[in-house]
Amino acid sequence: MSPVWSLGAGLLLLLLWVRHRGLEAVLVHHRWVFVCLFLLPLSVLFDVYYQLRAWAVWRLHSAPRQHAQRVRHIQAQVREWKNEGSKRYMCTGRPGWLTVSLRVGKYKKTHKNIMINLMDVLEVDSERQVVRVEPLVTMGQLTAHLNPMGWTIPVVPELDDLTVGGLIMGTGIESSSHIYGLFQHTCVAYELVLADGSLVRCSPTENSDLFYAVPWSCGTLGFLVAAEIQMIPAKKYVKIHYEPVRGLQKICEKFTEESKKKENSFVEGLVYSLEEAVIMTGVLTDEAEQSKINRIGNYYKPWFFKHVEKYLKSDRTGIEYIPSRHYYHRHTRSIFWELQDIIPFGNNPFFRYLFGWMVPPKISLLKLTQGEAIRKLYEQHHVVQDMLVPMKSLEKSIQTFHVDLNVYPLWLCPFILPNNPGMVHPKGDEAELYVDIGAYGEPKRKQFEARASMRQMEKFVRSVHGFQMLYADCYMTREEFWDMFDGSLYHKLREQMNCKDAFPEVYDKICKAARH
Repeated sequence: MSPVWSLGAGLLLLLLWVRHRGLEAVLVHHRWVFVCLFLLPLSVLFDVYYQLRAWAVWRLHSAPRQHAQRVRHIQAQVREWKNEGSKRYMCTGRPGWLTVSLRVGKYKKTHKNIMINLMDVLEVDSERQVVRVEPLVTMGQLTAHLNPMGWTIPVVPELDDLTVGGLIMGTGIESSSHIYGLFQHTCVAYELVLADGSLVRCSPTENSDLFYAVPWSCGTLGFLVAAEIQMIPAKKYVKIHYEPVRGLQKICEKFTEESKKKENSFVEGLVYSLEEAVIMTGVLTDEAEQSKINRIGNYYKPWFFKHVEKYLKSDRTGIEYIPSRHYYHRHTRSIFWELQDIIPFGNNPFFRYLFGWMVPPKISLLKLTQGEAIRKLYEQHHVVQDMLVPMKSLEKSIQTFHVDLNVYPLWLCPFILPNNPGMVHPKGDEAELYVDIGAYGEPKRKQFEARASMRQMEKFVRSVHGFQMLYADCYMTREEFWDMFDGSLYHKLREQMNCKDAFPEVYDKICKAARH
């Protein structure tokens, strides 16, 4: 039988099976079929298109020339909104399914959509050690652009498709954040189109109130059109030390100890149960022992969290040299560990060698095709949350996560939180060491109920003066939200810049009622 006939017969059998089971049942209980046959190939095409586009734009040096024109088009749209009577709030016209958040904002259907097509690297200033970019530049795009030049940025948040705009208007973190802080703390200037259509630049010394109010504001003070980010010299490898630790108290003590060491370029923890974890520390280097180089980003390699787990199971420490860009995007291929719930056999060597080059599927495509049944299933039986808590509350926090969720692995990422103005800062007058606890997966807690459990979790986080990342489901009331976040500067600027009629309040964009 020819390959064409074999393929045709296979597709016919697949269609008959789908018809027998029902399309909704297949999408819910056998989603991997749809993902492997359709979304993976589509994701590859997406990547190829955007990579070729970025390469062409940079080679032709067209981005800086077109940037000003595109910004003027955004200003014209805002002025048109004003001339129409400012009857509706404004928001970006980017479709909700394109964002990395697992939820889609309902407000896109009712607000005035302002089209913002800004996705290019504008300038690399080696003298100032600053890169100027448009808001839709992704982390994968930026590291691919800077690394060959010998540069990187201090904080490279995980997942290739995270955008600069999302990381500023929301937040971003990486295992280098114990030195540099959150993504916003590595930015030196923002350019925004305001509610009156004007273009302003803000920095710590120029329009400083606006500069500090923009992070976490979710586009409710203006439209971000460019950002300047610090650069640091890149090195070839990250020398990683893996250390399994047992016992919750010892886990917290070891993680805190390593997070305080500035000689560690990177600190990360993966907690596999209440009493078991692997603590990883890394340093940037140009030298490597050839026998210990692990190109973990290659498509046929084991998923990173599964690779790390081997050190725990064998109860041994280890040292590896991972190429820097592979390290920065080490969790991308498995979307941390979310992909194991979508493609259960995704880490199987056979699958990796044959199809791993297509992984991961685009989160945006997963959202676009999930359907109402899957959305409800995920909402009630799946958790994707990042809670930022003081390091001194780490042990108590992990215990709370265990009782309320019982989701493993947990991701631990330390960060220094400076006492800057804005929505997020320590309770005291000095910088404080915090930790991001990421929970992604299906809760194993008996009788888990999403709303009740998450409200209990949010209450705990407020009690220790912590913060919830705003991409995730938020069940807090408005009063509880502003008890968690400092809205003093934010509300002051909303009043001064006449934002109240132009943009919704941040709570109204991120609360559970505003998303589906």
